[in-house]
Amino acid sequence: MKSGLTFLWAALLLIACNPPQPASEFETADDLEVEVNEGLYHPEWIKNATIYEANIRQHTPEGTFNALRDDLERISDMGVSILWLMPIHPIGEVNRKGGMGSYYSVKDYTDVNPEFGTKEDFQALVREANRLDMNVIIDWVANHTSFDAVWAEDHKDWYTLDSTGNLMAPEGTDWSDVADLNYDNQEMRAAMIDAMAYWVRDFGVDGFRCDVASYVPTDFWEDCVDTLRNINSEIFMLAEAETPELHKKAFNAAYGWEWLHIINGVAKGEKTLDDIDAYRAASDTTLPNGAFRMYFTTNHDENSWNGTVMERFGEKGHLAYAALTFTIDGMPLVYSGQEAGLDKALAFFEKDEVEWGDYKYQDFYSKLLMLNRNNQALWNGSFGGDFRRMTTGADDKVYAFERSVDQTGIVSIINLSDEKQEIEFEEMPDGQYRCIFDGVTLDDTFGDGPSELEPFEYHVFFKQ
Repeated sequence: MKSGLTFLWAALLLIACNPPQPASEFETADDLEVEVNEGLYHPEWIKNATIYEANIRQHTPEGTFNALRDDLERISDMGVSILWLMPIHPIGEVNRKGGMGSYYSVKDYTDVNPEFGTKEDFQALVREANRLDMNVIIDWVANHTSFDAVWAEDHKDWYTLDSTGNLMAPEGTDWSDVADLNYDNQEMRAAMIDAMAYWVRDFGVDGFRCDVASYVPTDFWEDCVDTLRNINSEIFMLAEAETPELHKKAFNAAYGWEWLHIINGVAKGEKTLDDIDAYRAASDTTLPNGAFRMYFTTNHDENSWNGTVMERFGEKGHLAYAALTFTIDGMPLVYSGQEAGLDKALAFFEKDEVEWGDYKYQDFYSKLLMLNRNNQALWNGSFGGDFRRMTTGADDKVYAFERSVDQTGIVSIINLSDEKQEIEFEEMPDGQYRCIFDGVTLDDTFGDGPSELEPFEYHVFFKQ
């Protein structure tokens, strides 16, 4: 593995964006040096990556690879660079939950769910995404399989067994439709790595989102990544976990679950903005250098089990919390239907398609994603800019901050309360800033004494 890596970036290819945010107003340093911890390698393409989670079953009426492929150009045009597909594999039937079962009850790691189409259809989806300059990662469930998985019949010793010698669900869970795998078995480990390598080698996937990654031994992931990078040195690994050691050699990014829990708590009045500051300070000391989080206000788990963004943040508040989440740091995630104002909990084990309507928030999310792609201050983790919280006089309700590096910068000013707030800045950032949403300048809006923010009012400015 590479250590002490120095990345020399050419000027970022600028991507056109909706006015009043012309691409020409984004600047990028000619030379960006980023140190990462020994053993962790970041491929160049992830430095400003954004991610879209596609729920294949629910994304279209057909729920197929081919139908999703027809929507890829729209998704790419939003500023998405990584397409994450929820598990594509056949779903087990034994102990199945609901009528269609859980994606995460995998029957065969080397096949595709026939409800989605064929392997040829999947290959065509990957090729189209690549044509549109998106990388594709697939969800990988390494901790468990379905009870009727192809492995279960011939390799019972690959599983954790109960006192009677039978397959069992992961201990301490209610996952009754899946059987726990035994990572003490080296033969099983090798088969798992071979299965992952198959999708990288034969189908060109660019990495994996790894389900409950902390339930699987870290040394397995490190061995796995060594093998995968011999096939494609530029793969991206995303952990559904927050364990710092996973970043030492294996995972480039991990979930920001705690971030989501904090902002959910702020919205309910159970947390404060001080908790956000404390979380950021703790992340700075616990994450290995170069690693970063994926941040989100919703995903498939949160939507199905804990409420929609409207239910958790409010009809007006969900946009304010999204503006905060997409500019604070880390990689931003959009979930299937979020750009359409998805306001129902999608059934997890049944067909329950997204109601797209007029894509009423697509422009909002596109502006934020494009800003993340084009403005170096918002690049992921150590690739991005320094953070400075700005004093407003209403810091218990308003979260305002500047991020900057070299000649680029952004300023976010967000009222996270349902009441008007009067603010006044002690120190304004140098330079001219313009709002990505309405084109007004920072000085014109907040540069002349006290100002009022309406409930859940938000502004995101970029340096011109």
